[in-house]
Amino acid sequence: MFAVVRTGGKQYRVAAGDKIAVEKLAGEAGDTITLGDVLLAGDGEQLAEAGKVTVSAEIIAQAKSEKVVVFKKRRRHNYRRKAGHRQQMTLLRIVQVGDSKAEAPKKAAAAKTTEAPQADAAVPVEAKEAKAPKAAPKKDAAAAKPAAEKKAPAKKASKEADAPKADQE
Repeated sequence: MFAVVRTGGKQYRVAAGDKIAVEKLAGEAGDTITLGDVLLAGDGEQLAEAGKVTVSAEIIAQAKSEKVVVFKKRRRHNYRRKAGHRQQMTLLRIVQVGDSKAEAPKKAAAAKTTEAPQADAAVPVEAKEAKAPKAAPKKDAAAAKPAAEKKAPAKKASKEADAPKADQE
């Protein structure tokens, strides 16, 4: 079975066992991730419903791609700039391409219904009611003062006002 998935703004045709290099994804080597944006899926000539297909992959490594040289030049102006760039990338091994998305919600819903009553039964009713909301943190006394109490800085006297005028003498 194959699928066309979109990740990092690019599209990849994948099948179980394929290795691909994609834009950097969160995770460490050995982690398993699910590529959720499946655009097309099929098996040979038959196409499957892409919404129900999931693609799971294992992260092989986090690496950098090949170096790209950026060179800018303006002729007759003695302007030359050289820079390099290495894009972060993730190496993936496709583990499974299948219809597990339709089965997963059923299992999750069944697990929630069985676990929910047990969680409530373990905590007594009095303990649930006894929980009080947390008090708000106390504010500083300086922050509690209104803005009107703060004094404006005193105005400086100009030099002309301090010096005696020649006309008055």
